Amino acid sequence: MVQAVIFDMDGVLIDSEPYWAEAEQHVFRQLGVTLDPAITSQTSGMTTRAVTELWFKHSPWQDLSIEQTEQAVIDYVALAVLERGVVKKGVVELLQQLQSWQIPVALATNSPASLMNTVLDKLQIRSYFQALCSIELVTQGKPKPEIYHLAASKLGVASEHCLVFEDSVTGLTAAKAAGMKVVALPAKHHWHRTEYDQAESRLTCFSEIQPAHFQAWGFTGL
Repeated sequence: MVQAVIFDMDGVLIDSEPYWAEAEQHVFRQLGVTLDPAITSQTSGMTTRAVTELWFKHSPWQDLSIEQTEQAVIDYVALAVLERGVVKKGVVELLQQLQSWQIPVALATNSPASLMNTVLDKLQIRSYFQALCSIELVTQGKPKPEIYHLAASKLGVASEHCLVFEDSVTGLTAAKAAGMKVVALPAKHHWHRTEYDQAESRLTCFSEIQPAHFQAWGFTGL
């Protein structure tokens, strides 16, 4: 039985994945790093620190520290969100529906709190969330399950009674490791990845959700 819902942020509430790609191109190329598409395709859902360390290992640079480089990427994404960010189709309607059913809602993101707050305020959806979990609150980000266990704890709901909306395999892996149900919203170029087969459903957007979905996912008494 679903008693709480947890949302990922990037790629779920906002189509920010292109901003991250732009940020990596902008920051890392300025540092002389040649971005390898084979590596880029693996970074979706990873923490900014993990991505930065991955590129540093691939092609070390001198001008900035790991911390400074990570912050430069985050700052670029934050500016893009402020200038161009829009809420993804169907998000507000789903949040309103969950609110009307008095289903507690949390956000669990591998992004830092500064960016999380920028997104929530830009999209004007902060009031729908009863718990907010950013990367600073855990020792290990996704694909480890810690941040999802934390979100469930903040909501006062057992992990097995939580439903998660995720777009990345990294996030899906984390939520499943936490013992949660998952609805996947893969990017178009990742749609056919077999890892998504373990999700309860695979959707292209929230607007596809029908009443029968809620019943199938384990919502009761609505």
